[in-house]
Amino acid sequence: MFEKSEKKPKRFVVKEEQALGFGAIQIIVDTVTGVNYLNTSSTINAGLTPLLDDKGNVVIDLH
Repeated sequence: MFEKSEKKPKRFVVKEEQALGFGAIQIIVDTVTGVNYLNTSSTINAGLTPLLDDKGNVVIDLH
């Protein structure tokens, strides 16, 4: 009745993680596009934004 499907690779992976007080900062990589995102979370709020280099360009990990 139900066929077993192959597991898909994860689209997003945590590249780096650091605890910060009551929150955390993570760098998350989109494995399809290579774009790095900065993810912040705490007990009150959270945010996600593309990670930028010192020239303002989006950080991309090449495949």
